Amino acid sequence: MPDIVLWGVTASPYQLKMQSLLDYAGLSWERWPEQTTRSSALLMALRLQWAKRRGAVQRYPVMWAGMDEYPAVPFYTWDERTFFYDSSSLAGHLDRDRHTTRAPLLPTEAHLAALCRLIDEAFDEFGLYMVHHMRWVGSARTTPMGDVTAGELRAVLPPGLQCFVAQRLCQRQVARCPYLFSLAPPGYDAGLPVARTPPSRVGFPPTHRLLEQAWRSHLDAMEQLLSVQPYLLGERFTLADASAYGQLGMNLIDPEACQLLRKQAPRTYAWLSAIREGQHAHSVGELAPTLALRPLIEVISETFLPLMAQNECAWKQAVAAGETLFNEAAFRRNRALYDGHLLGYPFRAVVKTFQVGVWQQLQAVWHGLDDHDLDRLDVSLVPAAVRYLTPPTSALTAPV
Repeated sequence: MPDIVLWGVTASPYQLKMQSLLDYAGLSWERWPEQTTRSSALLMALRLQWAKRRGAVQRYPVMWAGMDEYPAVPFYTWDERTFFYDSSSLAGHLDRDRHTTRAPLLPTEAHLAALCRLIDEAFDEFGLYMVHHMRWVGSARTTPMGDVTAGELRAVLPPGLQCFVAQRLCQRQVARCPYLFSLAPPGYDAGLPVARTPPSRVGFPPTHRLLEQAWRSHLDAMEQLLSVQPYLLGERFTLADASAYGQLGMNLIDPEACQLLRKQAPRTYAWLSAIREGQHAHSVGELAPTLALRPLIEVISETFLPLMAQNECAWKQAVAAGETLFNEAAFRRNRALYDGHLLGYPFRAVVKTFQVGVWQQLQAVWHGLDDHDLDRLDVSLVPAAVRYLTPPTSALTAPV
């Protein structure tokens, strides 16, 4: 039996992130339902569904009450009965329970841990928008993910429905593009059937150029960093690397996006491929916040930081106005919407409470840094991060 079972599909960047964490830790894993029998997969699906209905699926550490929601995938379990979610939660579990003799995935020094968490959350939250866009817009004509995912789910599908599910998965993910920040301009024509054409939405500014510019900027920053050091924080793999790999590695199997990635960022392409092959499991060495990180922190400061700040501000205004519906359910009903700007582009989005929770917990981590910690970071490396992430203590209260 494997050390851990992951319930998910390779279409999910968080699934890829979890796999890289376990490979680094030297633990064996299986990805269900693909890598098990039909009977085991169905039993696991029933147990997981029952745990979700009871609110018994756990996260480590627990997010403030009412701010989070269960994902579709992935989940993980050590015993096939107790379930957990959240890819960063897995890293915390591995470090806390010391399932491995490897160095911690989250650095133990406060300044490095804060920097690691910043990069991790930036890729998890804003990185998802970029790579989802590059899959369903940039590689709309060639991505194989509908067929791949349906194939991975065949153990829990009724016989004969695999092709139908593959088609429906593609249509569903394309339809979700606006919720995931990707809005086509009016009249957009991808040369595809309507159900596979990335949609626009009345009253919403287009964001295709914004996301493509951000994707290229992140790749440029990664190229500069990886020309100096092998991993984001230094000589060895950390949670920050896992998050970057999970998101950017998602595009490795999207032909058009992968071709662009390989052409623009050959070092990053090679780095992602090496992690996919498990070569990071052998990484050792020191960590340090070098100036090689500056381009990546700068692009994070232009994308993730202002987006999270605007989302939190909109959440506070919505709650004050009596709004109670948020996230995708609100988006479908045109509720809890707000307008903002990013990289000089206007956008309209829905308030996401799970991002408010992530943001406020990240602020709490950074607010806990003392002057010595900030000096060790070299404030010139993270000026925008310090400005955004160290608000007055009164702003760091848990939401009611």
